[in-house]
Amino acid sequence: MNPKHIILTLLLMLCPIGMAAQSTITRNKPKPAVTKPKPAAKPKAKPKPAPRRNNTSHSGSTSSTVSLSAELNKLINNMVYVAGGTFTMGATSEQGSDAFDNESPTHSVTLSSYYICKYEVTQALWRAVMGNNPSNFKGDNLPVECVSWDDCQTFINRLNSYTGRNFRLPTEAEWEFAARGGNYSRHYKYSGSNYISDVAWYDGNSSNRTHPVGTKQANELGLYDMSGNVWEWCSDWYGSYSSYSQNDPTGPNSGSDRVLRGGSWCVKRGGSWNNNARNCRSSNRNNNTPGNRNNNLGLRLVLSQL
Repeated sequence: MNPKHIILTLLLMLCPIGMAAQSTITRNKPKPAVTKPKPAAKPKAKPKPAPRRNNTSHSGSTSSTVSLSAELNKLINNMVYVAGGTFTMGATSEQGSDAFDNESPTHSVTLSSYYICKYEVTQALWRAVMGNNPSNFKGDNLPVECVSWDDCQTFINRLNSYTGRNFRLPTEAEWEFAARGGNYSRHYKYSGSNYISDVAWYDGNSSNRTHPVGTKQANELGLYDMSGNVWEWCSDWYGSYSSYSQNDPTGPNSGSDRVLRGGSWCVKRGGSWNNNARNCRSSNRNNNTPGNRNNNLGLRLVLSQL
């Protein structure tokens, strides 16, 4: 046989074997390990911001502090200077036949200077100081009522501890001098006018309730509601007048009425929303037990020094 044919035949015989071997190698070649990608890590949740601390505690201490500060600033700004002077206290001629027996005898009183608030103590101020509101008729700018003389002393003591001042109730003489207009008095029957509806909430116009302070006409000193709205406690014990001239009187040292309540029968001046015009005169007097509370009893503050 031709040698070329032999070589060609051998090559043809070897081709299938090589292809089979290559196929086997290809089939048996281990597949590269497939590494599954790790799932992408979830972004960490951003921590929720801590709730903002409410500056007001459950007791409302901070907001109460803010309210107290605002109310105290208003109180100081509303104190009216009353220059000392001498006046006739009691049933003077302009009071006419409306005067009661306990307004006599008239007598001369000389007072040192002092400051008095142009408004009755409001419910907003009372609540800011005391943390409660005992009033029957509710409203921030209404006068506080349903407060006894004893309650007023507690209120004033706390107020003074906050302010470092010496607020107090007016003496009866201080109250009447201020109601009459002090040294600027025009000798009106009521505080600031001879026409009660101009200056007072009383039974003829009140609709049987108190009204916001300062909504009637002011008197000669710029004081409001010295006639009507609520009766105002004074510091004195209740007693009969003397005809003698007096300097800075503070009332009797004792009295029979005090025995019943362990305190004093304190004078309430100015009339109130459910009293007639006669009771709203500047010289009118009244009295009650120091523990008595009613929805026509309130107060006004004074300072000897601002």
